[in-house]
Amino acid sequence: MKQLITVERFCLIGHILSMVFALAGLLLVLPNSELLASLPPFSQMLFGWSMAGGGVVYILLGAATVAIYAYRALGLRNLLAFMLPAVFLSLGSELLGTSTGLLFGHYGYLSGLGYKIAGLVPFTIPLSWFYVGMSTYVLARAGLEVKLVNGWVKEVGAVALGALLLTTWDFVLDPAMSQTDYPFWEFRDAGQFFGMPYRNLTGWLATGALFMSVAALFWRNPSTQLTRSKLSVPLAIYLANFTFGAVLTVAQLDIRFWIPTVLSVLLGVIPTVALWWATKPVVTAD
Repeated sequence: MKQLITVERFCLIGHILSMVFALAGLLLVLPNSELLASLPPFSQMLFGWSMAGGGVVYILLGAATVAIYAYRALGLRNLLAFMLPAVFLSLGSELLGTSTGLLFGHYGYLSGLGYKIAGLVPFTIPLSWFYVGMSTYVLARAGLEVKLVNGWVKEVGAVALGALLLTTWDFVLDPAMSQTDYPFWEFRDAGQFFGMPYRNLTGWLATGALFMSVAALFWRNPSTQLTRSKLSVPLAIYLANFTFGAVLTVAQLDIRFWIPTVLSVLLGVIPTVALWWATKPVVTAD
């Protein structure tokens, strides 16, 4: 178990550092061509590789972190009960969306996120649905583990709250990934919500609620209670991914994009921290 914790922490640190490196490259190096030109040829080559594959690396590390965490803290059954619906149902939604415009509006993926399944959806996208979605769902379930919330109320509440937290992350993710200087996907229709179609948000909410509902059917409460310390990984994952999108959105887009960023804080970050804080504190060492 200690070895798993070590690998999990290594992946989490790598996940966060890869996003920090990406932010430095996107905000500092690429906009300043003279800085890039001053680097030695080998450093320029490394930087080019990192910019081309950095999106793949940080998503893979995020997925690995959450998968190891879930296996260790929740058990193999709960890991598979969530991961399989999250990956395959989100992939189905993305393939439907990119090919028909249903659910999310007319959009398409550009380069930088890895091999595209059916030439449409990068293989890393379903993994990002999984690792952020599982983080929000676990935090929602754990935060609702109080005496007044039991049975079907807890089940429905965890799905609804988890899907909402996942969707509010998109308030900063989509502008950062589609409207900044170096986009990874693009909307082909003018969006009413800061460049995003409203149905993109409902598509996010519906997709998250769908795979979380399927996961809930097979979920079993872990043998040990998820105390505050045992929820530090999903909290760190959510906050790190929010920060990545928020920094890009605020730094590269105009002042009106502070509105979705603030909404993401109010509807996503604050409730997530509150859910984490609502769980019982550490009683014994992990």
